[in-house]
Amino acid sequence: MKNHTLWLSSGLSQILFVALLPVWLRLLNYLHPVVLAVVWMCLTVFVFFVVYFIRKQTIHVSKNIIKIILIIYSIGLLILLFLRPANQNYSQINYIPFKTIIGFLGGNGNFLVAFYNITANILLFVPFGIAALMLSKNPSRLRLMIVPTVAIALIEITQHLTKRGSMDIDDLILNLFGVVIGYWLHPLIEKVFKVR
Repeated sequence: MKNHTLWLSSGLSQILFVALLPVWLRLLNYLHPVVLAVVWMCLTVFVFFVVYFIRKQTIHVSKNIIKIILIIYSIGLLILLFLRPANQNYSQINYIPFKTIIGFLGGNGNFLVAFYNITANILLFVPFGIAALMLSKNPSRLRLMIVPTVAIALIEITQHLTKRGSMDIDDLILNLFGVVIGYWLHPLIEKVFKVR
């Protein structure tokens, strides 16, 4: 039964990735090609979770495997954040909370870019919230908010200084919201992914 669930999860995740390939390929206009690997990784883990959750089965994973996956994912994310097509202007700075988000929701700019910007800034940081709770025994609430806030702020500042991204308070807000969603989802994730 467990092998059947493994094959089902693997097959479904790859079929879904290939079926949505035209959508993923459009992202290459705005992002480094590593976006395909990051999307593939996220989609595969998500499909595995859904299939195993529906079938009420578990996947036992060691902390070391989680750390390795998190390192690979982080490298992919850093490439996405810092290696972008050269035809984009990153000189803007936004210190006004929700200004960029409201602009995107108001229909300013390309829909795909707006949709990707909002959803990706949230969803791509969800794994960090989940992993933080999977890897820590009893982290303090203060640490759970200070560490991601400082890390994301450093990313935003570095993007601005290297001209590899715009420094935007809304990115910080959306990224932190993604981490917090990861914290909220952790009890649900624990029903499938059991840490050894």
